[in-house]
Amino acid sequence: MYYSNGNYEAFADAQKPAGVDNKSAYIIGSGLAGLAAAVFLIRDAKMKGERIHILEELPVAGGSLDGTDRPNAGFVVRGGREMENHFECLWDMYRSIPSLEVPGASYLDEYYWLDKKDPNSSNCRLIYKRGNRVPTDGTYGLGKYSKEIVKLVMTPENELGDKTIEEFFSEGFFKTNFWIYWSTMFAFEKWHSLAEMRRYCMRFIHHIDGLPDFTALKFNKYNQYESMVKPVLAYLKDHGVKIEYDSHVENVIVDHDGDKKIAKKIILKQHGKDTEIPLTANDIVFVTNGSITESSTYGNQTTPAKITHKKGGSWKLWENLAKQDSSFGHPDVFCENIPARSWFVSATTTMKNKKYAPYFERLTKRSLYDGRVNTGGIITVTDSNWGLSFTIHRQPHFKSQKPNEIVIWIYALYSDVKGNYIQKKVEDCTGQEICEEMLYHLGVPESEIKEAASEENMNTVPVYMPYITSYFMPRKAGDRPAVVPDNSVNLAFIGNFAESPTRDTVFTTEYSVRTAMEAVYTLLNVDRGVPEVFDSIFDIRQLLRAMYYMSDKEKLVDQEMPLPEKLAVRSGLNKIKRTWVAELLKEAHLI
Repeated sequence: MYYSNGNYEAFADAQKPAGVDNKSAYIIGSGLAGLAAAVFLIRDAKMKGERIHILEELPVAGGSLDGTDRPNAGFVVRGGREMENHFECLWDMYRSIPSLEVPGASYLDEYYWLDKKDPNSSNCRLIYKRGNRVPTDGTYGLGKYSKEIVKLVMTPENELGDKTIEEFFSEGFFKTNFWIYWSTMFAFEKWHSLAEMRRYCMRFIHHIDGLPDFTALKFNKYNQYESMVKPVLAYLKDHGVKIEYDSHVENVIVDHDGDKKIAKKIILKQHGKDTEIPLTANDIVFVTNGSITESSTYGNQTTPAKITHKKGGSWKLWENLAKQDSSFGHPDVFCENIPARSWFVSATTTMKNKKYAPYFERLTKRSLYDGRVNTGGIITVTDSNWGLSFTIHRQPHFKSQKPNEIVIWIYALYSDVKGNYIQKKVEDCTGQEICEEMLYHLGVPESEIKEAASEENMNTVPVYMPYITSYFMPRKAGDRPAVVPDNSVNLAFIGNFAESPTRDTVFTTEYSVRTAMEAVYTLLNVDRGVPEVFDSIFDIRQLLRAMYYMSDKEKLVDQEMPLPEKLAVRSGLNKIKRTWVAELLKEAHLI
């Protein structure tokens, strides 16, 4: 497996690998990584679909890419996926997936045309004082703390170890708008991995100007399941791939033959019965290890979601694999000792009529009912005890929504504090109480809040997810297994708890698809390059733009710096007049 750059290989088809007709594949987990692995096996490794077996413990595919109308509860999405131009592996896959909406088009075509017609942006990112726009919304306010970001990027990852974000940054950094934008957009908390934050800084530097207004982002037409999962399922079905639901994989037995690691047996329960699948070196196993939505519990309008820290099948499987070989990672780093203050709860509100739409529309400056971009991403309440944010995507968010229904997604970053209006921790709240807290922060008169959040007007479903931010737990090299561990003959790890050799970032759809692509290309010897991560961090133009926007659009000579440095800058600018360097600085608005 190797990496490519540019479009030369992006448009090329791979030749059929030698011996693939004698091989079979077992994919454990039908999240995006598992589905992508199946796609790449068919498209690039030329494996016949009937030789691909997907083993899924749930009765539905898609993993964390969900969207459902739960019986006796209502519409539910557990999260949202933010995407951008340079998800190279994701778009490489979806160019081959037929659209279910547009005849003769790929899903990438459908997505591209939608974004061209209705580009994403936010007209309000931060509010406070019960629905008022924060006056400094749109600015970072970093000042001297921008140097700390530069210092982080300049520090090699292997020197960061398992340090946390709060161990590196000054206390003042966490009071800036930059941190509010950053932490709420990506779900970073102070005790999360510093190394992962560094990767994010480097990975998305080309979107430095789009952080406050979300112009950097792209979203689906509908929820993730209907938009992203169903087209892939249709493609796999057309190629003869069968997904075996209610299949709980408990272990994969791995033999060590000298220095080789060979998966020999899959142990599982299918439909409640113990069974085993014997494997040969020609049977390739792809393991989705760990899950951020495993063990989710659901409440409803009148009942909180049950608090749980029970480990589900994907975590137990990873633990059983890790016991066999230290190179298979350390799952306890990610699923144990998660701070009580962490994000555990999200909720989905279905607004049933237009009565309270004006409270949202005065922020979005858009109609909620025109089928176009609404909030354009989350709106964050900066003075919320819970760290509350909410978003309204294009509507309808579900194809089965009734006319005038609007689906709102809510999440609370802090789980161990009482609300500003509801004097409870969010994890102890019913759906209606979570909705009441949101309406309070929107400025709905207190005398109307209870009625507004009642089932007559709104229905809210809370979800408790004990591992939702496990990706970001502080970790060091080796805690996540390599996509293909050294000397592995037929075993790979896929998904966001596998370690890609690249500098890509977890908690993204791109990472799921990238690990699947790397795994298939490595173990099947596919002679086509995996697209490398977009190289914006090595582009001097992007670095100069970052200087401009991190200083809230100040010219170079106006930026805060000690007098000796300022004099040196002035002197340097005089020396580079009428040079290419000066042209670059002008393009970046720094002079």
